[in-house]
Amino acid sequence: MKQIIQLTILLLVLAASAYAQPSGETRHLNIRENKIALEGFDPVAYFHTGKAIKGKAAITAQSEGITYHFSSAANRDHFVASPSSFKPQYGGWCAYAMGAKGEKVEVDPETFKIVEGKLYLFYNRFFNNTLDSWNDDEARLKADADKNWSKLIRK
Repeated sequence: MKQIIQLTILLLVLAASAYAQPSGETRHLNIRENKIALEGFDPVAYFHTGKAIKGKAAITAQSEGITYHFSSAANRDHFVASPSSFKPQYGGWCAYAMGAKGEKVEVDPETFKIVEGKLYLFYNRFFNNTLDSWNDDEARLKADADKNWSKLIRK
């Protein structure tokens, strides 16, 4: 099991280095060079359908210089009315990793949970679904993730 975890961490580091992160105000957000959030998934759909739905490149909105894709114009309009209501927690990084170690780890946008009206995303690759671990100790991990994220964005 320890070897699997070490291999997973190594693969995460390699995957993360494959993407250049933006600088400035967006440097802590999980976005690519193209500044598209959530790998193109519709942030409103998580809340309105309970599903991860890929947005359309023709239906977009920007918030703080980041582009979001939407599956419908109605979802885009909901987002534009209140962007902060739909943006993922911890800049779109894995909530479990932020809570467990204060680290920015890539996510699978289709592995998510809505908690108290907030969107949390999780890593789910290589036989490691961190949503399961999050669910085992959500209260502590969420409290730790909130503290770790606050420290991270002040740097």
